Amino acid sequence: MTTMRELRQAAGLSQEKLAELAGTSQPQINKLETGQRKMTVDWAVKLAGPLGVEPAVLLGLDLPAASGTAARPARPPLPPLLRAAAVPQVPATASMPVRAAARGGVDQEMFLEDGPIDWIARPDYLKNARDPYAMYVVGESMMPRFRPAQLLHVNPHKPPAPGAGVVMVKCNKAVLVKEFVRRGTDVVILREYRPADREFSVPLEEIDTLHTVVGLQEP
Repeated sequence: MTTMRELRQAAGLSQEKLAELAGTSQPQINKLETGQRKMTVDWAVKLAGPLGVEPAVLLGLDLPAASGTAARPARPPLPPLLRAAAVPQVPATASMPVRAAARGGVDQEMFLEDGPIDWIARPDYLKNARDPYAMYVVGESMMPRFRPAQLLHVNPHKPPAPGAGVVMVKCNKAVLVKEFVRRGTDVVILREYRPADREFSVPLEEIDTLHTVVGLQEP
């Protein structure tokens, strides 16, 4: 199977240039090449154009066809000008990072991954916001309001109102996506829906940040 590194080198691209053409970052390209990040359909579609191949090749499906049928050849690398135009570039002023959380520890708390995993276009309602970001929902504690794989849009400088969705990052980097109920003298009261609809409190001394969810995007 042809590796992603081999495809990139055959296309004459550095990791930095491929990241630029695909609208992501060099560390993400390196993680994909070294196996630290799994190649998904979304990544394959995003990288196929700049590399001049079909997405199936990046997903490891460039195998010889059975029963003597010739395999479909990969597309030849695109000329430099076409490669640059293959993936629309989002201006830095109109983009925002996508953050992710992963399960960890015996108690299965969610913890923030280091750095953004992607960049997306900034929606109009966050055009003038400072430092907005997006975050994928992991887990089912907020269903049906928030479902796994939905992409939440977050304004870190908007104070949460009762009933608002919030992203809370604790001092130990555990992250909670919940509903804001109210702020007490020394605690924040949150609500979750599963496995039971309940309210619970988090001491202020354990909270690093509390950000407001202002919109979402379906997967």
